[in-house]
This record gives sequence, structure tokens and C-alpha cells, in this order.
Amino acid sequence: MDALLIALLGCLLGEIGDKSQLLVLALAARYDRNGAVIAGIIAAAIANATLSAAAGAYLGPMLGADARLLFLALSLLFLGAGMFWPVKSPDPLAGWPIGAFLTTALGLFILGFGDGPQFLILGIATHSANPALAAIGGAVGVIAASVPVVLLRGHILAILPVRAIRLGGGVLLLLVGAISALSALSLF
Repeated sequence: MDALLIALLGCLLGEIGDKSQLLVLALAARYDRNGAVIAGIIAAAIANATLSAAAGAYLGPMLGADARLLFLALSLLFLGAGMFWPVKSPDPLAGWPIGAFLTTALGLFILGFGDGPQFLILGIATHSANPALAAIGGAVGVIAASVPVVLLRGHILAILPVRAIRLGGGVLLLLVGAISALSALSLF
């Protein structure tokens, strides 16, 4: 259950104010088809989370317990550090003539590669005995961060203190990652 909760909260924090939300906002405004955009978000989140968890399930047995914990710590540290960087608006995919669902699904899937939440799911799945829970938690966290943007458009970013959430979340993830790293290195 730890894998589910950590993935859900980490991915939710990592996605708030991130480029994925900005892309979703642009696509929702462009297509004005909430159902298709939300379905694309769900498809991309599930695909990315499943891919990350499968890679973690493959890598996990090859590593010792301390190495798995260190891998998780690094994923927490990278996601936390990434929350301090300014977010650039992604390409709004205006030239993609494939419809709301496919543009959203493929755009978010590609945008998610190498992103902090995907690496966090990989780290949790590597460390956890149940990578499926890491995939479910991560997908739910990404979906929970993106769907309100579709439904409320730009109002959600105006309501939420995005900068404070990103800074607070970054500090929290860095702290947890540092404690995990120290524990993996037998220094704590």
C-alpha cells in the first residue's frame, strides 16, 4: 500500500504546474471536447505508468535491497529538484490533425517520457514488492492533477498557489529522498 500512496502523492505533486498541465490546458481550449481530452489523459497516464512499473519490476530483482532503496531515493531527489526549475510551455501540438483523443494521448505520452513522475513510478516499482500498485498510484496521481485543468480550464491555475505547491512539494520530496539515500548508504 506504501507504493500506491507514495506514487499517487508524488505524481500529483510533480504534475501540478508542470508542462503536462499546460499542454492539457492548451488542448482543452483548442478542442473544447472535454470527454475526448480526459480519455486521452487517462490513456497516456495508464500507458506511461504501466511502462515505468514494468521496467521497475524488471530491474528490481537485479538489485540488492540497499540499491533498490537508493534508486527510489534518487527518483525522489530528481523529482524534488525538478520542481524548483521554471516550467516552459510545451508545444501546443497545433499541427497534429489526428483529433482530440489521439493528440492528447500521444502528446502526453511523449511528454511524459523521462519526466519526474515517470521516473518516480520506476523508482517505486523497483523498490516495491508490488509494482502494480506503483503503476496504479502514479496513473491516478497524474489523472487527478490533469482532469481538473480540463474541467476548470485556466481557473484552476489561478485558484491554486502553484508556485507555493511546487516549492513546498520540492522541499518535501528532497527531504524524503535525502533521508532514503542516507538510509540506503547506512549513514542514517
